[in-house]
Amino acid sequence: MQDRIFYVVCFGFMLGILLRSFIFLNIFIVLLIGVTSVALFLFFLVLRNFSEAGSIDPFNKWGIICSICILAFSLGIIRFHSSDTPPPEFFESKVGTRVDLHGVISDGPDIRENNQKLTIEVGDDSNKTKILITTNLYDEFKYGDELKISGKLEKPENFITDQGKEFDYVNYLRKDGILYTMNYGDIEVVSEGNGNFIKSTLFYVKGKFIERIDSSIYHPENLLMGGLILGEKSQFSNELRNDFITTGTIHIVALSGYNVTIVAEWIMKIFSFLPLYFGLVTGMLTIILFVLMTGASSTAIRAGIMALLVLLARLTGRNYDVARALILAAVGMLLINPFILVYDVSFQLSFIATVAVIFFTPRIEKYFLWVTERFGLRDIFSVTTAAYIFVFPFILYKMGSLSLVALPANILVLPFIPFTMLLGFITGFVGLFYYLLAIPFGFISYILLHYELGVISFLADIPFASVSIPNFPLFITILIYVYFIYLLFGRSIKSFFVGDL
Repeated sequence: MQDRIFYVVCFGFMLGILLRSFIFLNIFIVLLIGVTSVALFLFFLVLRNFSEAGSIDPFNKWGIICSICILAFSLGIIRFHSSDTPPPEFFESKVGTRVDLHGVISDGPDIRENNQKLTIEVGDDSNKTKILITTNLYDEFKYGDELKISGKLEKPENFITDQGKEFDYVNYLRKDGILYTMNYGDIEVVSEGNGNFIKSTLFYVKGKFIERIDSSIYHPENLLMGGLILGEKSQFSNELRNDFITTGTIHIVALSGYNVTIVAEWIMKIFSFLPLYFGLVTGMLTIILFVLMTGASSTAIRAGIMALLVLLARLTGRNYDVARALILAAVGMLLINPFILVYDVSFQLSFIATVAVIFFTPRIEKYFLWVTERFGLRDIFSVTTAAYIFVFPFILYKMGSLSLVALPANILVLPFIPFTMLLGFITGFVGLFYYLLAIPFGFISYILLHYELGVISFLADIPFASVSIPNFPLFITILIYVYFIYLLFGRSIKSFFVGDL
């Protein structure tokens, strides 16, 4: 009974957010439905108490479960509605005109190949509006700078990708609270140090860390190292970025749960002579500190949660508990930001891949007994295959691109990633104190990075390495994932409905 209530609360809440993401609903009607569900819950609860003296009526228990599900569904709608605030009238009236604004940079500058993007907050603490500023590459800005900006205020617009898919850029920015953009306006730094002290310190350490890596490892291998350790891929050239996408290896340069887990596992190996639980706690603390150092963005937080779940799965070895933790993590993140359920592709991919790693990998491990366990190759084969199978329908629908070389690319590259990241951390950390001592570690890192980039470049140049399918049907995608759900959780779903209450 308690298990059923847990699942109906979580899934009911997520379904409410999902529906409200596509359809506007009158909040008063939703409140009425919520109040009605509470009344039904109390009604069935009273009936259940009366029936406990004699036979227990399953109808009453299912009534309790359904009323709780409806209440959770209503709360999901209300949570999304509370975040879906209308845009400020002042800024709406200024769209398309030149405006003069004062704002503070609320995140680290996003350095691109030809420009940089700044997220600024305008207004007081009770009514802040975020604006994305695109400006010149070589102007120096940092988190916490107060800026005076003059330029044309615009609203973001969707665009067509190279694969022929429409990218929902409006809602992509909206999930982060960004409603307006401004391109190449006049910017003047008024003051510095207006941000959070801890966040400013972490950004400073991160900047120095990257500087030491860049000075110890040649270009473009230094860019790959920055992507592996800190998810810094914004300075990649279009050609290099397309090579990662074509070979299905873009995940290794994103701040994913995979990268963060590697960081934690190295720490746990260092403390392996101590009790297991101490190593686990140390690994978890490392994840938290690592996420904070990257700026604690929504992507980093999601990656940290994914990594913590993977560590928890390896410690317990119990899929059921991990399933509950995974669902609870999703609900927690949606409570903070309900927009990510539909509008954050990386959030969706993270959870799909995590389900594959935790639940599907054990199903297919028997097919890879012929692979040696040395260097973790058998795990890499099975985990990579499981994740690839699970995410490719979503990638086909969302991105319109299918990599035909993703499996060999990942198999040839992934075994070297953990050691490469370890050397990168040593290079950056040692370089903070003594540059010359970091050079040998940087040279070994360069050799591994050069090999990894060579494999990716070679496979990306193979004819038909990637196939573009811009109009992959949504209903086929849904059918595939319904089958996946049935394959993994069919028995659990059946027992949920027909098992004893």
